[in-house]
Amino acid sequence: MTVSISLFAGVGAQFFTDDGVPLAGGLIYSYAAGTTTPKTAYTDSTGNIAHPNPIILNSAGRVPGGEIWLTLGSYKFILATSTNVTIATYDNVFAVGNDNIIVNFTGTGVQTISTLLSTPVNENSTQIYINGVYQNKDTYSVTNTSVTFSEAPPVTSKIEVMYN
Repeated sequence: MTVSISLFAGVGAQFFTDDGVPLAGGLIYSYAAGTTTPKTAYTDSTGNIAHPNPIILNSAGRVPGGEIWLTLGSYKFILATSTNVTIATYDNVFAVGNDNIIVNFTGTGVQTISTLLSTPVNENSTQIYINGVYQNKDTYSVTNTSVTFSEAPPVTSKIEVMYN
């Protein structure tokens, strides 16, 4: 199985309470991006050993073993205290080196459908920017290799689609 290091708590990250104290016993939940569907994170580059979900931080507020490795696609992480109070949510997190594909288009003002080079893992593994502004998932849909925008991007706008 191919896994890549996580941008979120990938190597040696340390988490703290709002008061600056290490988040001992803190919890990190991993989900498929944009959902509450658990998604497995791994302990090392072999991808053979899954982290528990949630991952329980050690007394220094670090991930046991110091690393989180991810499969293709994007993840959502929820960081919580040891008593399960949510501190933060991080959505659409990709792994480093997950072989993201980037395709660029230019808006025509009328065209609502663009064709990608390949089929994304799922819609949640896409990130679209128009003139550098992130587009919410409810402004487009993905079917196989087609991206359909709810409104045509403006004339000469720069469209960047990143996916895996």
